[in-house]
Amino acid sequence: MIEHIKASLTEAQATLDAFLNDPQSLQAVARAAQLLITAFENSGRAYSCGNGGSMCDAMHFAEEFTGRFRLDRPGMAAVAISDPSYMSCVANDYGYDQIFSRFIEAHGRPGDVLLAISTSGKSPSVLNAARAASAIGMHVIGLTGRPGSDLVALSEVCIDAPAGRFADRVQEMHIKIIHIMIELVERVLSPKNYTTEATITAVD
Repeated sequence: MIEHIKASLTEAQATLDAFLNDPQSLQAVARAAQLLITAFENSGRAYSCGNGGSMCDAMHFAEEFTGRFRLDRPGMAAVAISDPSYMSCVANDYGYDQIFSRFIEAHGRPGDVLLAISTSGKSPSVLNAARAASAIGMHVIGLTGRPGSDLVALSEVCIDAPAGRFADRVQEMHIKIIHIMIELVERVLSPKNYTTEATITAVD
């Protein structure tokens, strides 16, 4: 059993190292963070969507902005498309593939940002959301685990986190990337949270 634990952690470490040593991937994270910064600076909103574990990541993304990431600061306008009554309504009336795009059509505005999460990069509901967002004039950040997938072509910035055959390693990378994006946004919009004094207070 210990050997399996070590093998799993070693595989996860290799995935992280590969991403860390890919300048294009790092630049994509920086570009995505800048899109979010610009949107928030202009009173825009961030929306997020995904299916299954990716929906959990989408919800986590939104609550870290509206709630608190590390230290106190004003809330930032972020919404995960995850309300079950809304989703069942649209799925029943229009089909599951429209659950995210209908929400974007109703609420999205030019200059807002959509974080579209799909480990495969080919989820129809997520791809439709990206299309709807682009049609409105929103910025689309794709977060996937498959280079060259359909989501790449539909995203202004797409962050690929290839991690093997299965979604679990991809999702592990996704949550790291989400946390880093949030930190980058905070460093610009709430710089006081990253002073030496603030860091010491947080540790205490």
